[in-house]
Amino acid sequence: MSIRVDVVVVGLGPGGEYAAGALADAGLDVIGIEAELVGGECPYWGCVPSKMMIRAGNVLAEAGRVPSLAGEAKVAADWDRVAERVRSEATGGWNDEAAADRLTAKGVRLFRERGRLAGPRRVVAGDHTIEAARGVVLATGSRPRIPPIPGLEGTPYWTNRDAIAAGEAPASLLVLGGGAIGVELAQVFARFGTAVTVLEGRDRLIAQEEPESGDLAAKALRADGVTVRTGARAVDIEYDGETFEALLEGGLEPLRAERVLVATGRATDLASLAVDTAGLDPAAPALRTDGQMRAGDGLWAVGDITGHGAFTHVSLYQARIAVRDILGEPGPDADYRALPRVTFTDPEIGAVGMTEQQARDQGIRVRTSVVPIPESTRGRIHGPGNEGFVKLVEDADRGVLVGATSAGPAGGEVLYGLNIAVHTETPTGRLKHMIYTYPTFHRAVETALQALH
Repeated sequence: MSIRVDVVVVGLGPGGEYAAGALADAGLDVIGIEAELVGGECPYWGCVPSKMMIRAGNVLAEAGRVPSLAGEAKVAADWDRVAERVRSEATGGWNDEAAADRLTAKGVRLFRERGRLAGPRRVVAGDHTIEAARGVVLATGSRPRIPPIPGLEGTPYWTNRDAIAAGEAPASLLVLGGGAIGVELAQVFARFGTAVTVLEGRDRLIAQEEPESGDLAAKALRADGVTVRTGARAVDIEYDGETFEALLEGGLEPLRAERVLVATGRATDLASLAVDTAGLDPAAPALRTDGQMRAGDGLWAVGDITGHGAFTHVSLYQARIAVRDILGEPGPDADYRALPRVTFTDPEIGAVGMTEQQARDQGIRVRTSVVPIPESTRGRIHGPGNEGFVKLVEDADRGVLVGATSAGPAGGEVLYGLNIAVHTETPTGRLKHMIYTYPTFHRAVETALQALH
């Protein structure tokens, strides 16, 4: 069956859902195509439920700090309460009826199929061929990257989805990968009594961030009883029906656990979208777009498949740009200089812009500073659980920040001001003369500015 519409949106995660709804609100005839749940990874298996789990673990950790601050407290961890909150409050039992209804109420026609390109401005979904007069928006997200470890395929290993939906905390858990997802979930399960080991092939955790961030994450996990193994890789996985065993390179002692969580990154699958029919490379790791999110003639791409990070805020940011362009409205190009990201461990590790090494690799003459949060006034007031730091990376020739990290009890919130500073390229000379609220965590930014060298 052939259908003609104005726009087809393939993939209804946060960016695709926003684009489809906004374009329909503007009066266009829109078809949205989604084979799974409307809303995508974030509300059902990512951002929202994982942060509920993290919140629960953090409450347990805070209770453990009561004796040194306020008296006595006794707590008993209960995973059933976490699982129930995830089911009922976050995911609605992994039911997207409300999200789908919101979209269709705007006039979007929802096709629950897998969509793929079939040429310029043409999409095939099921037995429908859809011609899009204005064009197509691709927003199909990413999937867990499963490493080709012998023996892993065919076993009941977990991805983040399985961990989020877990009805009970396992007795033991081996986490393959020490990125944000791996360390966040490792800490959660450890705080609920699971014996956790994190195995990371690189020399530190969250290796895309500052070395100080990786060191802090490792220290925090170890404080919760997690075994952290960096610079080590699994070369074979065995499963006997009850227990996983990971054999390590170099003949190191094998690791055993009831469950294995694969958290080794995420990847896109452009070949399944048949992007070659639009003249694009199906083997590319991401779709290249211009500043208005155009990937080709009558083709826009937003979210994970553009290669700018698997972040909901990036997908929504790009979707707003694409919608403007499709509607013929003027607006600035996408600007990723101040791309923010937060690893929601305890302490939180927020970062924006470039790391020190990334800046040096670009030939920038940098000045840096690192100020420990425990040495700040608010850090001393806070007491137990105050680990963290503020690190600034300045382009010394231009006198502006090109990167920053805020790690601590409110690291993600402190990041906001640093995000503005990097985005607006406010001179550090001006930032030094702001009035910083006392006593707050973000006052450490003032100290860090004074310490740049």
